[in-house]
Order: sequence, then structure tokens, then C-alpha cells
Amino acid sequence: MSKEHESAVKPVLSMAAMFVVTILIAMATTTILPKQYKVFGEGGENNVVNPLIYIVIILVFTGVILLFAKYNLEKLITFIILGSVSISIVYVFYPPFLLLLGESADNPSGMGALIAVSASIFIAYTMTILLLVYPEWYIVDTTGLFLAIGITAILGFSMGVLPLFILLMILAVYDAISVYKTKHMVALADNVVEARLPILLVVPKERDYSFMEQKPLQEQIDSGEEREAMFMGLGDIIIPGSLTVSAFVYLPTTAFGPVGANLIVALGTLVGAMFGFTALMYFVQKGKPQAGLPLLNTGAILG
Repeated sequence: MSKEHESAVKPVLSMAAMFVVTILIAMATTTILPKQYKVFGEGGENNVVNPLIYIVIILVFTGVILLFAKYNLEKLITFIILGSVSISIVYVFYPPFLLLLGESADNPSGMGALIAVSASIFIAYTMTILLLVYPEWYIVDTTGLFLAIGITAILGFSMGVLPLFILLMILAVYDAISVYKTKHMVALADNVVEARLPILLVVPKERDYSFMEQKPLQEQIDSGEEREAMFMGLGDIIIPGSLTVSAFVYLPTTAFGPVGANLIVALGTLVGAMFGFTALMYFVQKGKPQAGLPLLNTGAILG
């Protein structure tokens, strides 16, 4: 294998491994989530209005970030996103800490809940400080993976299969428009890269790569310069992954051989998403920004 081919294959395989492992851990995480983590409340998981609420939130958040970027308010963008990341990390680590303490996720004791919250806040604080003072790619990736696991689990835990079908279809169209038509997603990615924020995964092509020295993506695209790393937004894992999680949580657990039917369908959904991932990586290798959700979501739905 030539050095050039090896430098292209290794990042793809690394990204594929992160994609699969993140979704599998998110599936397992749902078994320890408290009922209070259902975003739309107990019994609200099959409401088909919920995807529309989610879309509105995405549009508003994206619009606010782009508006701040237009007026050079990068520090405010960093503050908003890192604040959201910190809160999310607390939610992500709280259930595992309860499990380690032997506490019930739905009815923990006062002391157990206090310890779990305090430990989660400490981790969130530590990660946030690291992101501020030394946002190298492995710090960004570690934080991003924890976020992806937690958010994928919570979203799939909160919404049934039908609402997620609707959400995935709408977001696939939105992603295609935002990348190929309005191109505001490329601008958003540039803002994230410039601020070194953990809402994407960074996979270097060379060992000496430094994310802290990364040039603006649009500048590299315009110049035709080969990029030193591959990037994948957390949404490209979270959105198709949430359908896998939802299938595992909400489909019947009727035995199908040695395993439950829900697990079979969930794994089938993941396999379908991986076919979409493979197609996506084929187009990514051509060097142009690609909308991930049309391929990933289609694969997940067909799976």
C-alpha cells in the first residue's frame, strides 16, 4: 500500500470505527437513563409534532450562530457553544456515576444524586478548561465523542421510530440545501473549526498534524490545497444513530433466536447507516464538502 493511499484509508477507517462504536455505546447507555431524560415527557415519544419542534430549534440556533459570526462575535459563539457542551456533559456523566454508586437512575438517594452531579460537574469543568487552553484535536475528539454518545442516546430514548423517520427525512433535505445550495453549513463549519469547538470530529492524516494550526476550510477548498485532516460533524453520527437507538428502545423485544427482535432491527439500521457512510466517504475523497445526512439517513432508514 502506497503512503498516499495509506494516509487516505486510515482516517476513513478511524472515522468508521468512531461512528459504529459511538452508536453501539449509545444503545447500551439507554438502559441506565432515567425516565426524566425523555425530552418530550413520558408517553410523548410518538408525537409526530416533535420532529418539527426539533427542526425549529436547529434553525434558530444555526441562525443565531451565523448572525454572531457575521458581526465578528466569535467569543460569544464560543461562550454559547462551550456553555451548551458543559451542560450536556453533566447530563451525559450523571447516569453512569449513579450506576457506579449503585443508585437507582429514576429514584436516587439525595446523597447519591449529589455525588453524581458533583462528579459530573467536575468532569464538565475540566473538559471545558482543556478546550479553552489547549484545544488540540484529541481533546476536541474526546469531548465530541462523549457528547455524541450522550445526545444520540437521549434523542433515541426521547423519540419513537415514526417521529425519527420524519426527522431524518427533513434533516437530509435540509443538510443537502445547506451544503450545496445556500452553503451556510460550510461557513458554520469554518466558524467551529476557527473556534476549535467540540461539535465535530477531527481525524488527522499525518501524525504531526495540529488542529490548533488548522487553516480555514473555505480557504483550503478555494486554493485546492489538500486538507491535512478529515472532519465529520457530530450530527452525522447523532441523527442516524438516534434511529438505531430508537429501534432498540421502542420496538418489540420478542425473541428472535438468541436475541430480541428490537436488537436485530437496530443492528440492521446501523448496517444501513454504514452503507451510507461508505458512499459518503467515497465522495469525500474527491475533496469537496459533502452533505452527510442524505446518504447516512437514507441508509439508516432503509436498514
